[in-house]
Amino acid sequence: MLNEVNIPLGLRGKMEIVVSPEQTATRYGSGLVEVFATPAMVAVMESTALVSIGDYLPDHLTSVGASINIRHLKATPVGRTLRCESRVIEVHGRKIIFDVSVWEGETLAGHGTHVRYIVDKKQFMSQFES
Repeated sequence: MLNEVNIPLGLRGKMEIVVSPEQTATRYGSGLVEVFATPAMVAVMESTALVSIGDYLPDHLTSVGASINIRHLKATPVGRTLRCESRVIEVHGRKIIFDVSVWEGETLAGHGTHVRYIVDKKQFMSQFES
């Protein structure tokens, strides 16, 4: 399985979003203000990392998030544009570690690390069959 995969160190991903009302702390239930929610930031970070390695995985493989450690540094209101960036900083077999950051313009809004594991889709989902 892993001999089919060669995720390069330094591989970068990028995604831009415009903060929507559905992504606010009040909608997520993580706060009482209409600003970009920390859980929404986590989702964007994971998605950016996932997409960044997609072209390096054969169709039968994917990656699943295993851990994330971030700091949410700046509140961002609805309508503002955020840019998420990921960079592969370590690869250990199936384990891929990313540096992830979210920017509002030139201001760092969030930063941390994210770990994903490469899995065989069919084998992974078979654990849920009865």
